[in-house]
Amino acid sequence: MTDRKPKRGVLLCVCQGTCPSFQQMNVFEVLNALRREKIVDWVGLHPQLCADDGDVYLGQLLSGATDLDYLYVAGCDPTMQRKMFRSIFEQVGFAPEKHRGVDIRNMTTDQAVDAIKQLIAEEGN
Repeated sequence: MTDRKPKRGVLLCVCQGTCPSFQQMNVFEVLNALRREKIVDWVGLHPQLCADDGDVYLGQLLSGATDLDYLYVAGCDPTMQRKMFRSIFEQVGFAPEKHRGVDIRNMTTDQAVDAIKQLIAEEGN
């Protein structure tokens, strides 16, 4: 039996980058902080996952992603995320229990990084 490290990815969704709730945050620095610390395998950014092209993006990203253990989406309310992504997860065969959401609206860069790290730490490993 091997002790495989869980494979994790983080997506930031930033309400087109124009929403006032993201004005205190440098989204690129959030992603770079997580990437530099190597606490996830990859990071990504999408301007609006709730738009039609957000489903296309998630579908392409997750198609065949059978080795992805956790998809962390930092953006709006996690309950909204679960509702919005339910159908695309089903279409591509991505288990919804692998999705973890965290609300980072109205946070600074450091607060957003800390909130994402806390969510990841809850999973252990």
